[in-house]
Amino acid sequence: MNLDKKYAADAVAFGSAMNSIAHSQAMVAAVRDYAKELEHNELGQQSGGPALNVNELLDDAELQKLHEERIAKLQAEHEKRSVMQRQGHGELQEINEGEFLEIVTKTDRVVCHFFHRDFERCKLMDKHLTVLAKRYFSTRFIKLSATDAPFFTVKLKIKVLPCVICFKQGQVVDSIVGFDGLGTKDDFETTALEDRLYHAEVVEEPEVQAERDDESADATKGHIRKGLHSLQRTGSDEDSDLD
Repeated sequence: MNLDKKYAADAVAFGSAMNSIAHSQAMVAAVRDYAKELEHNELGQQSGGPALNVNELLDDAELQKLHEERIAKLQAEHEKRSVMQRQGHGELQEINEGEFLEIVTKTDRVVCHFFHRDFERCKLMDKHLTVLAKRYFSTRFIKLSATDAPFFTVKLKIKVLPCVICFKQGQVVDSIVGFDGLGTKDDFETTALEDRLYHAEVVEEPEVQAERDDESADATKGHIRKGLHSLQRTGSDEDSDLD
């Protein structure tokens, strides 16, 4: 794991939160500055319009409450993101067989790549998944060496690599065998894989500036539920047999 990149990403998220807090604080400061200006120029008495009680603005409990709630929300979001980042979100993380079950059962959305270190197509899949892991922070992207995880390789009936299995709330919702459905060539676009994951509902709308979109995607999206029995060889001759 590149710690510099990880700390840099964390710093960006923290900076964004602090900017929002500073904006709220600036509003309160602006009211105070305006009060001083009125007092200095005695505009409050000279104006023919309705009087403005600046002290009421400064002491407005509702304004202060909103300010405090905004700060608390931003701090909570930042802390939640930091915890998720420490857990491996935001990157394609290689795990071992012992970690697999806990991750897929305790994480809402997981994309797992079963791979072989010597297969070129697995390396290509890694490149695409690495890009998407950074784009969809709320989804956990993991990779597991098929030869080092014989139990789950057999249990999931994995015969062809690369094999990407999508989990939602612990259930398999889609599987990609080889490059099936992504294009006929090895140089398929990342968007092809992205669309596949989106329709499987394991990624949300693209995130902007590394912040999760809090509005859930309620729009119509097809629920794709495929059983483990659908895992079979459908790829080209270039897909690599695990045997």
